[in-house]
Amino acid sequence: MEAKSPARGQRFRPGLVSFPLKSPYQRLSRRMLDISGDRGVLKDVIREGAGELVTPDAAVLVKYSGYLEHMDKPFASNCFRKTPRLMKLGEDITLWGMELGLLSMRRGELARFLFKPTYAYGTLGCPPLIPPNTTVLFEIELLDFLDSAESDKFCAFSAEQQDQFPLQKVLKVAATEREFGNYLFRQNRFYDAKVRYKRALLLLRRRSAAPEEQHLVEAAKLLVLLNLSFTYLKLERPTTALRYGEQALIIDRKNAKALFRCGQACLLMTEYQKARDFLVRAQKEQPFNHDINNELKKLASYYRDYTDKEKEMCLRMFAPYDNGSTVGEN
Repeated sequence: MEAKSPARGQRFRPGLVSFPLKSPYQRLSRRMLDISGDRGVLKDVIREGAGELVTPDAAVLVKYSGYLEHMDKPFASNCFRKTPRLMKLGEDITLWGMELGLLSMRRGELARFLFKPTYAYGTLGCPPLIPPNTTVLFEIELLDFLDSAESDKFCAFSAEQQDQFPLQKVLKVAATEREFGNYLFRQNRFYDAKVRYKRALLLLRRRSAAPEEQHLVEAAKLLVLLNLSFTYLKLERPTTALRYGEQALIIDRKNAKALFRCGQACLLMTEYQKARDFLVRAQKEQPFNHDINNELKKLASYYRDYTDKEKEMCLRMFAPYDNGSTVGEN
């Protein structure tokens, strides 16, 4: 095929043939994966995750930052939060593109997304921050997700219906409830955390298992009992904390964490001898545990103050009267 010659009177200048300049987002989009099917949501994985994909209706724990083209600072971000808020897909997340993006992610994954206006803020934008018909970039890190829909549905079944499911299903739902409790605990929502832990414990207690699988149920119950003991300590209810700690010791009598929780509970109840017994047993299991050793020091200090007050009380009881006679003197 012959190359076309320049038109008459027109000089050919190599290197001066111009093409439309690509914007930064256009250049970036060339190497991104289309996950919406119409190139409305494009994805570039920065760090791979592990495990299962996010499930529909899950509650997700994410860090994100949203950027406009040609701007270095994000227009939206939650990275300043120490602990991000747990958000439920379909309810708390309002961008269609973000929801599609999260459904393509695994735990621990960090990815960059481009959302076309249809999947972001639409033809109107979001004045004054987002202009009309704007493509936005989001960097999203998926810290964790919890399949709350599956858990809520399972917990709504009767005990007889739950028994029809395999044990692994029960263990998975109980673990999800415990993870919810852990998240709420980290948010200092101790009452709500306690409710989730109790749901998990109820599932495990009413589930019958074959002898060869019973150790799996006991291991799951141990984790929940330890969580409950710690939560009731935070709720300043040491008697209940002690009860759950002692139930954990029935499963594992040498469990240092259970012994420690029981010791803490007894210390709050001013039952110093019982506190010492539990803490010394915990120290025997983990001699170099700073928390246990510090609790023993605290116990020694409290007990010393207690005995000093007892001595002072006795001295007052048997102190001589002003007239020089002593109490009990004939």
